[in-house]
Amino acid sequence: MSDPTSPAQPDSTPGAAPEFESRDPAAPAFWDERFERGFTPWDQAGVLPAFEAFATAHPDAAVLIPGCGNAWEARWLAERGRTVRAIDFAPSAVARARAVLGEYADVVEEADFYTYAPPFPPAWIFERAFLCALPKAQRADYARRMAGLLAPDALLAGYFFIGETPKGPPFGIARAELDALLTPHFTLIDDQPVEGSLAVFQGRERWLTWRRNS
Repeated sequence: MSDPTSPAQPDSTPGAAPEFESRDPAAPAFWDERFERGFTPWDQAGVLPAFEAFATAHPDAAVLIPGCGNAWEARWLAERGRTVRAIDFAPSAVARARAVLGEYADVVEEADFYTYAPPFPPAWIFERAFLCALPKAQRADYARRMAGLLAPDALLAGYFFIGETPKGPPFGIARAELDALLTPHFTLIDDQPVEGSLAVFQGRERWLTWRRNS
């Protein structure tokens, strides 16, 4: 029986997802197994235009990337001399990210988002396939932690996977629920469609920019 938590079919075996032992996305082992077996249909293997445009428009922003996976965006930033830290709680993801980062590998850390203290105050936290990777029970904690990490006027910006999903990950979120989750802490200042989404996110992503309330 195929893994019901897998979001898309692996490229090497169309029509059937691999068998996995770990079924709990709240556990590092869940993600370790997928990275170790090369099943990462959420991985862009590069950066999308919306990210590049936003990063270019905010050249002085120190960036934190939680749930970084292979950390392509961290590499893009590090190559340009930007202040960036990327974290993941899955050791296999961190190992893969460090391989991608090469000479910039020291910007990647193995850490728990809910307890991590970045070495600088982030002006921008980049969201990409992190919220939708979390079990739904963690959403309120996500919002509170994002708010706690960001000073007033700092930004939470990136790709949000919109629309409820019956299974996951990715766990889509209804737009009304997302707004209710973040508006106690943030003000939405930009909302843009996304081009170039991977199949697992196609037609469901929005680039949203939220400013931390005073």
